[in-house]
Amino acid sequence: MNFPLYIAKRYLFSKKSHNAINIISLISASGVAVGTVALVCVLSVFNGFQGVIEGLFGKFDAQLQITVNEGKSFNPQISSVQSLYKMPEIKVICEVVQDNALLIFSDKQTPAVIKGVEENYTQLNAMDEILLDGEFKLYDGVFDMGVAGVGLAQTLGCGVRFVEPLQLFAPKRNTTVSLARPDNAFTSEFVFLSGIFMVQQAKYDANLLFVRLPLARKLFGYDNEVTSLELRLTDGANELQVQKKIQTVLGDTFSVKNKYEQQADFFRMMEVEKWITYLILSFIVLIAIFNVVGSLSMLIIEKKNDTKVLMNLGANRKLIFKIFLFEGWLISILGVVVGILLGLVVCWIQIQFGILSLNGTDGAFVVEAYPVLVKWTDIVLIFGTVSLLGFLAAIYPAHKLTREVK
Repeated sequence: MNFPLYIAKRYLFSKKSHNAINIISLISASGVAVGTVALVCVLSVFNGFQGVIEGLFGKFDAQLQITVNEGKSFNPQISSVQSLYKMPEIKVICEVVQDNALLIFSDKQTPAVIKGVEENYTQLNAMDEILLDGEFKLYDGVFDMGVAGVGLAQTLGCGVRFVEPLQLFAPKRNTTVSLARPDNAFTSEFVFLSGIFMVQQAKYDANLLFVRLPLARKLFGYDNEVTSLELRLTDGANELQVQKKIQTVLGDTFSVKNKYEQQADFFRMMEVEKWITYLILSFIVLIAIFNVVGSLSMLIIEKKNDTKVLMNLGANRKLIFKIFLFEGWLISILGVVVGILLGLVVCWIQIQFGILSLNGTDGAFVVEAYPVLVKWTDIVLIFGTVSLLGFLAAIYPAHKLTREVK
């Protein structure tokens, strides 16, 4: 058995001659435990919110999306793209034309994103789960229809039962504006609203309008071009392998993105917020660990006689240094272990009972309580961080004692 570690454990749990040292050691460990609980809970809540957002985007975004790296559109009739239709791992391929336009309804107008899709679009995702009103219908045999985000519908003040259509304006491609007739530089189309969806994300809810693909091509001046292809894979297909396979077939001209990569900026921002919070809480834990320095210094003073005995028995400076280094480190280890256990208990209570509620304004939030998702990688990181900080904090007082030993 490691002799310095054995002595350090005896010092940690044995009764001291001065009760204040026990109290200070307990306070030091408690401070580390509280900081650790905060780290476990806060990082788990960040994971929970990220999981909720991934679920919301998962109902809307395609499993894989293909876009061109240079330019805005491409011809889907080229051989490399057509070869995708023969891949057994791909279940649905939907051509998409997406661009910006101006929407006018009655006396209100707003810019919006127009997304033209094929009839098989509903096979890509769970559109029926995010429809708030009406149905996902883009053509009724006579008139073109549209499906708008709830925020966009509120901005324009329109609904699915309104008889007045939405008017769409988009600038014509490769056309100069005439001062005499500026309206000739724009293409105009009409759609009636058939449905309203809600993703709980302003990026879509406040800006997006679905129309059928031929209407979008006519509005933006495309012939057979598309701005993207959206794919759904067969059940059981390995998404990562299929993504790499498609990228190999298409080459560097195209970009193949999964659901996470389609929202890379959003998830990257969430990761940055999570790790900034981690650094701030780690700094707070570091301040709590400074209490270990005080308790270790008092213990060193009390154990001077023991140090002399060990020296007389043949212990050298290095062994004395290790004893008190391990002593200070064990205080931090005790705090982090207790803190992790308490943090896991708090997370379990929140998962099971939802004690901390978000439902403060008549169900305005996506979830009723703070979502929690514990990741073992975070637990390992927290244990390693706090243990390392505790080890570094114990070096100075232990080294100071070693220098004073005669």
